[in-house]
Amino acid sequence: MAKPSIPYGKQVIDHDDIAAVDEALRSAWLTTGPRVGEFERAFAEFCGAAEGVAVNSGTAALHAAMRALKIGAGDEVIVPAITFAASSNAVVYEGGTPVFADIETDTLLIDPADVEAKITPRTKAIVAVDYGGQPADYDALRALAAKRGIKIVSDACHAPGATYKGRQVGTIADLSAFSFHPVKHLTTCEGGMILTEDAGMAQHMRRFRNHGIDSDHRSREKTGTFAYDMVEIGYNYRLPDIQCALGISQLKHLPQWLVRRQAIAARYDQMFASLPFARPLVTHPDRTNAYHLYVIRLDLSALKIDRRRAFDHLRASGIGANVHYAPVYHHSFYRERFGYQIGLCPRAEAVYQEILTLPMFPTITDAEMDYVVGTVSELRNLS
Repeated sequence: MAKPSIPYGKQVIDHDDIAAVDEALRSAWLTTGPRVGEFERAFAEFCGAAEGVAVNSGTAALHAAMRALKIGAGDEVIVPAITFAASSNAVVYEGGTPVFADIETDTLLIDPADVEAKITPRTKAIVAVDYGGQPADYDALRALAAKRGIKIVSDACHAPGATYKGRQVGTIADLSAFSFHPVKHLTTCEGGMILTEDAGMAQHMRRFRNHGIDSDHRSREKTGTFAYDMVEIGYNYRLPDIQCALGISQLKHLPQWLVRRQAIAARYDQMFASLPFARPLVTHPDRTNAYHLYVIRLDLSALKIDRRRAFDHLRASGIGANVHYAPVYHHSFYRERFGYQIGLCPRAEAVYQEILTLPMFPTITDAEMDYVVGTVSELRNLS
């Protein structure tokens, strides 16, 4: 019998998605057309936000947020140690300095107490990463930030549809960044979105994604002009109409996919309850989890192997296990550019040695989940 091949995440594309893209391809507008605004409005409405700005990646969304907040040389932005590098890279793009805060070991979310310890007079923003799909503790972060004039950016790339104390992710922070990579909740192949209640910031970010130019081709076509002004340096971060068409179609499925992801997580939780050496992350009772990732922590003291051996065993068994993430300051760029040292965030460093990401996507079957958990159970017999 052949070994299965179960990835940690993958997209779901149906005939409606293909038809939407085909229609866009046959239209007059492949980019800077009407589907961009349509997608922005639809996603913003889904999240309950006033303004959405579509860009070509979650990284571009984070970068646009940093520009909107006017982060620059001498400014510090606090970022959790456990996240994808883009969360802090966006700070560096604008000349700021990332300051890494430690995490809660049972959730891997940024720890507000360590954030408070890292605030200085140069702190201009806090990036709260909704790790795995669970919102960070925004009330605690807001209490620290508001009295100091510090802005909060939600890196919500894992968490569309999640809620915090009844509030929808995308409406809680000053700016919220989302990703539409194929392993995320909905996909535009590559793509991203920034949500905000601030119309001025939204206008600024739309200019920023278009080279810093004050108009685009479609708006000039409407007004019958050729002239435009580049008012600041920007980037080509536009999301084409073809990809927005896919996003509009995918968004229709998001509610049912969220329910399915939560059901998968609940089933995993139930099965892992009998494996004391494999502990799922905790979801706080005042939040709902969108479950981009399903992560377990290995109790290495109860095993004869390390995480690498566990990872290799799952991969050899056809399971696309992954690890999300190494502390960002472990990367050579950050060590060499900023001089960050091992020991900066001890909880993050310890938990990094224990975590494994397991397959999580809407079309995973019960049989595949049984196989994943059964293979994890074999770890106790390895040496």
